[in-house]
Amino acid sequence: MNAGIEPEGASRPLLQVFSDKVNRASEVFLFLLMLLMIGVTTAQVFFRFFFEALTWSEELSCFLLVLASLLGAAVAFKRGTHIAVTFLTQKLPDGARKGAAVLVNLLGILFFGIVAVYGVVLMKTEAGQTTPAMMISMAWVYAIYPVLGAVIILHLAAGIGEILKGGRS
Repeated sequence: MNAGIEPEGASRPLLQVFSDKVNRASEVFLFLLMLLMIGVTTAQVFFRFFFEALTWSEELSCFLLVLASLLGAAVAFKRGTHIAVTFLTQKLPDGARKGAAVLVNLLGILFFGIVAVYGVVLMKTEAGQTTPAMMISMAWVYAIYPVLGAVIILHLAAGIGEILKGGRS
């Protein structure tokens, strides 16, 4: 083995490796979602102008936008690129800065845990309802919240591990 070069995931915690893999899949899926949204919206405009309007396209575009927004938020949590006010934490000593970063991630885990739990509740209570145009169960629409809530929690938990290891603060 080359000195100083470790294979991917060799000495990294399993949670971090899993978070990285989920993020890579999320980024690819996000790209495909954006292409699908562009395609559906283009078809919607084309059919509305030249033929008869597609009754389902606006509804699908709306659901895809919500999914893409939450998936984009998950990717941003993984990358640590959400907007943040850091002028106070930058003045703290290293230990306190790490403590504040861990606290912020724990609060994020609490928030997205609530989002995930109530997403499951919505899936159960609204399973009998169908979308107006596509006639699919609203449980599929509300499944977005627990699934992506869990993905964000995964990234936040991996972020805590990285902070404690000394990677980021």
